[in-house]
Amino acid sequence: MYLHRQAKKELLAEGRKHQATKLLRQIPSIGPIRSVLLVALLQTPHRFRTKRQLWSYSGLALETRNSGEYRFQDGQLKRSKKVFAIRGLNKNHNHDLKNVFKGAAIRAAAIEGPFQKFYEALVAKGMKPAMARLTLARKIAAITLIVWKKGARFDAEHLKQQAA
Repeated sequence: MYLHRQAKKELLAEGRKHQATKLLRQIPSIGPIRSVLLVALLQTPHRFRTKRQLWSYSGLALETRNSGEYRFQDGQLKRSKKVFAIRGLNKNHNHDLKNVFKGAAIRAAAIEGPFQKFYEALVAKGMKPAMARLTLARKIAAITLIVWKKGARFDAEHLKQQAA
């Protein structure tokens, strides 16, 4: 038990050296440990041009497959109207980072705050709770990227639905 406490103390001391941990701690459900882990795992937010790239790296991106995108019809090559098959979340990702965002989403859905309202609204619309948690984890990841990249403060306005 002593070793665990000592490691936690050193982790938090190291985290205080980085300005980004203060920014990230403003986000509800991102506490001191998660903020330090985010800084350690991501290193810099400028690695990701878009939130979708962060989702993919974090294992929160949907993987789609399609075979036979084009077919011959009347001697012409035409695009098929078949829809993409969704195969679940991408497999090649940073597992620790996925655990950070999923853990933050689970906590955010359980405690009072703007994220809980967002989660409950998704479930009220008929979304399955597991899918709503995934959506919340993606939202937290996107907000993390915005706050860290721009050095902005957390604003509940980031939770508004936007066209993807």
